[in-house]
This record gives sequence, structure tokens and C-alpha cells, in this order.
Amino acid sequence: MTVRLTGAEALALRMTSLLLRPHPAARPSGVAEVVEWFGAMQAQDVASGEWSLGVRLPGRTQADVRTALERREALRTWPMRGTVHLVPSRDAHWMLAVTGVRMLASAATRQAQLGLTAADADRAADVLGAALAGGGRLTRAECLDTLRAAGLDTAGQRGYHLLWYASQRGVTCIAPQVGKEQTFALLDEWVPEPRRPERDEALGILARRYVRSHGPVTAHDLARWTGLTVTDARRGLAVAGDALAPVEVDGVAAVVDAALLDAPREPVDDVHTLPGFDEYLLGFRDRSLMLDPAHANAVVPGNNGIFQSTVVRGGRVVGIWKRTIGKRAVTVTVQQLTPFDAALRSRVESALAGYADYLGLPLRHSW
Repeated sequence: MTVRLTGAEALALRMTSLLLRPHPAARPSGVAEVVEWFGAMQAQDVASGEWSLGVRLPGRTQADVRTALERREALRTWPMRGTVHLVPSRDAHWMLAVTGVRMLASAATRQAQLGLTAADADRAADVLGAALAGGGRLTRAECLDTLRAAGLDTAGQRGYHLLWYASQRGVTCIAPQVGKEQTFALLDEWVPEPRRPERDEALGILARRYVRSHGPVTAHDLARWTGLTVTDARRGLAVAGDALAPVEVDGVAAVVDAALLDAPREPVDDVHTLPGFDEYLLGFRDRSLMLDPAHANAVVPGNNGIFQSTVVRGGRVVGIWKRTIGKRAVTVTVQQLTPFDAALRSRVESALAGYADYLGLPLRHSW
């Protein structure tokens, strides 16, 4: 039986799926559980990715999140769409094989544009593999120095491409930062006991995790998020089976985590201060449930792919915020996209205080 939902009901369920409201079946207690719930979390910006975890783990600090990542509860790599995500460490190998491999198909075109050859890219992966063997860990700058010492040209965007290629092939992964510097390690050494599901099982896992953490969604949403074909997306949904339930959102067929059918669908007047690069917006192509199109340019100025941090009330973006982190305090400036009354302003300040606590710094406002 297909359950019919209004847009408001779908938004209420979606916020629950995104772990921004209490979920009837999910009570993640740490970084590993949150990342596995999502399957992959946008993390091209390190601080944004860390706060995406922190906001879903109230009471945890940035130091707690970083310690968990050092424990290898999750890692960063390029599993899909050529974009850095946090993924469960033991799933990185198979995700690269199932979704990341599609990006490798375009590597030759990019290499030609950069003046590189396939042999250059493969040699770079071999050079980095040898340099990191035995538990090594190199900063980005050290990786580039190693490539240059081997006679490889890293000027312009070549260095980035060669680092990407080595991780895309499953040779390296992005290890936690050392200070402000990105580091790399060998994937096989960082994750010595990976999961290796068969392809159909892997498609089902991807579908199950995406729907439960983003639903209600469509097969086209899943295809866009993973970078898979729509055919593979539909196959994944079929493999996920009874874990998913059909719904209809304003006349459009979709699927949702079956556990959510009994969850409250009434709008909740909650307030969140989310990072810019968060699955809340980036996990969807159609963001109209959460974002008024009139405010899209404020959230993504010039549609340049750089998302501003958002103030969300009842699932809708009502403002954006920017922070400056100093040694003694974090200063936050809020831009209202819809008018804030005194009560809402107070609630936004409380939400931002949670962010300041996460950083372990006093909060200063600059409205």
C-alpha cells in the first residue's frame, strides 16, 4: 500500500531521516554509527564535515569527533561524484569499486586537459604507494614533494589530480589532519580488514542507507547522489526490498525507510544551525522542500557550489551564518533570510551556543 504524503509531511520525515529529529529506530552514539547511517557524508570541507557529525551527536566536542576519526571510525575519500565524503572505514574499498569507478572512466579526458598521461597517473599512484608503505603518513605537501622527486609534474591542478587518482584507485585515502594539513595513508593499511560485498548486495546497501538517511526520495535522487545509473539505482532499491516502503509526495512516487511510516509527520518547530556542506541540502537535487528558491542565491552565491552555513527552522532555511574562530572566542554573524522575532533570535543564539560548546570556545554574536 502506498502512503500519500503532503510536502509538509514529507519534510517532517526527511528531517527525521537526516537525524535532525529523534528517529524511532536510530539512536547513534558515536561517529561510526552516524556515518554508517548515512553511508556517506559530504566532507570536502573538513570543519564542515566535523560539525555535520557534531550537530548529530549533542554533547560531543570537536576534539571527540577528531579522536574518533583517528580511531578510524570513518575516513575521507572520493567515493562518488568526484567529491570528498566521510564513509565507514571498512566500506571504503567496495564503495570505490562500485561508485568511484565511474569517475575513473573520465580520468583520461581530464589528464589530457592537464597535459598528463595515463602512465603518469599510474606511476604517481605507485610512487605514493611505495612512499606510504609500512604505516607511513604524509601531508599533502609531502606527497607532492614525493611526486616531484620522482619526476612528475604537479604544477597547477596536476598535483590535485594525481592525489585524487591514487585515492580513486583505492591506493590511498585521506587520513585525519595534522594541525591544518591534510594527510594521506595507504588504504589497505589504514583499513586492513575491509568489507567486500558482492555487487548486488553493495547496491542494496547503498540504496538502503541513502533512503533511510534522506527519504522520502526517488530512484533518480539515489542515482544522482551515488553517481550510478538509474538502472543500478533501481536495482539497489529492489535489493533493499521490504526495508523500504512506497510513498507518494504531492503526486510523485518515492520511497522511505519503512520504520518511518509510524513516525510523527506533524511539523516540528525546531531550530538548527547547520554547516554549509551538509547532507541536509547537498544530498538532494531538488531542495525546494527545505529552501525557498528566492533564497537559493544567498545560500549558494552565484551558484558556484560553495554552500553557506544555514539556520534552519522547522526544516526550512531561514538564515545563513558565518563564523570567525579566534584563540579566545568564536564570533558568529547571522544574516536573516526571513524576519526573526525576539523569540526566534533567542533560539538561534541557543543553537549557536551549542556550536561554541562543541568548539570549546565562548560565543560572540555579530548580528
